[in-house]
Amino acid sequence: MIPHPPLATRYAGTAEKPAFVNQLFNAGAKHYDGVVDWGFLGTGAGYRKWALHRNGLRPGHALLDVACGTGLVAAAAVKILGSAENITCLDPSEGMMAEARKKLPARFVVGRAEALPFADDSFDFLTMGYALRHVTSLEQAFREYRRVLKPGGKVLILEMTKPAGRIGEFFFRLYFGKIYPWLTQLFTRSPEARDMMVYFWETIDACVPPASVIAAMQAAGLVDVKRKGLMGLFSEYTATKP
Repeated sequence: MIPHPPLATRYAGTAEKPAFVNQLFNAGAKHYDGVVDWGFLGTGAGYRKWALHRNGLRPGHALLDVACGTGLVAAAAVKILGSAENITCLDPSEGMMAEARKKLPARFVVGRAEALPFADDSFDFLTMGYALRHVTSLEQAFREYRRVLKPGGKVLILEMTKPAGRIGEFFFRLYFGKIYPWLTQLFTRSPEARDMMVYFWETIDACVPPASVIAAMQAAGLVDVKRKGLMGLFSEYTATKP
């Protein structure tokens, strides 16, 4: 299952998607943190730490942060773990990881969710923050998550979800589809940063519903699969390796 249909105005098909996404985030990486910070009213850091703690991340855990981007989730994890020595950050974008390296002395690896370059049973906890829409196969990514987790290890995926109601969807579309990209261009003066946020909206708009994500996690052999919705906008998907 793909997280959303190919976006014809961006790339020809699923095979071309990874290269397009890499180029997009490499170009906009230096603006990403600032755009995300003011775009979510400065609440992101506190929420990420709260979500990690609430879902069971504890000192001593070996953590894999898949699609780590600029390291925002990993930086929040350091506040719980006490250091970055047990954190591995993986991302296909060298530009985004260059920004992440400025935040924490974790282990950084170039790679994709669908083919994790790690041994079986390596991690206690696996996170993915707002990047599930960028994989090419949900089931393949989730099978890899199950493989590299230790028995009893946990997955936590943070994601944006388009509201189901018509009024909520209207305002969601207005902000993320129009206002947010416009403000990004205004504040950064970067067409690349604006394009990154336009794509952010396009993938949310086209993404499969939460029920499909849950079904893909279950099909990959993960258990105790759950989704917690917050404010009608955010999704926390959790699951465990048997």
